[in-house]
Amino acid sequence: MTDKEHELAQRKFYPAEEEARFEDAGTKDTPQTRHPAYRLAFRDTDFLLREELRPVRFQLELLKPEMLLDEAGVGSTLVMYGSARIPPPEAAETALEGAKDLPDDERRIVENLVAKSKYYGEAYKLAKLVSEKSIIEGGKRQFVVCSGGGPSIMEAANKGASDAGAESIGLNIILPHEQAPNQYVTPYLALNFHYFALRKMHFLLRARAVAVFPGGFGTFDEFFELLTLIQTGKMQRIPIVLFGKEFWTRVVNFEALAEEGTINRTDLDLIHWSETAEDAWCHISEFYDLKC
Repeated sequence: MTDKEHELAQRKFYPAEEEARFEDAGTKDTPQTRHPAYRLAFRDTDFLLREELRPVRFQLELLKPEMLLDEAGVGSTLVMYGSARIPPPEAAETALEGAKDLPDDERRIVENLVAKSKYYGEAYKLAKLVSEKSIIEGGKRQFVVCSGGGPSIMEAANKGASDAGAESIGLNIILPHEQAPNQYVTPYLALNFHYFALRKMHFLLRARAVAVFPGGFGTFDEFFELLTLIQTGKMQRIPIVLFGKEFWTRVVNFEALAEEGTINRTDLDLIHWSETAEDAWCHISEFYDLKC
């Protein structure tokens, strides 16, 4: 017997990784071993993708990001939501030039998007500003920038962190059309999801502040779910900074909701309106009694 066999702390069962190596090295080639039924369940992708295995896939998609973020020392995040369509300021002139010969309604859409390019700049500045703070508490990194991992506002968030020399998170999701994480997401913090529900859960599990920029259905979905969670008491209050009051009050009549009685007027206090990165960070830092 080896010395290890006498150790009380030594595990007596082989880990799954080693069992898989045994299978690769020693399985005989027979009709039985070639059949899919013989595959180890945890290595059988066809089995894991079956309809009945959805609860297991839910659990895996909850567990994997949680474990990786914990191992990376991420204590809390600054989540940044926003459009995937707003161009960066340096692309604004090119976009306008390309829209000159478009029909009026299409040209106006391009002009509207270009007008919001300033928010790409503010998202970049906020991510850079917060990342430069390098706040450590409880041995873990706090306010790590977290975006949806895509282009535009999301790219600005990850780029700002990257230019500050900090790591940042990108929670990407598989969609029918081709996409990939933006180049500024830290590779080992680029996480991919199948389920929107689990992705949204991970956005908020570590969130200590959320900055919301002009966006479409996806941004609305994430923003209003956050408001609902806090309004109903399912989640403790955190700073919610809403950039672009002109945009948001045009597309959502918050005052009317209060006047109609479908929300309390005090629910509007959950939102802090902002136009600049500096103001946003001051609001967040005041909430947590930090230096602005």
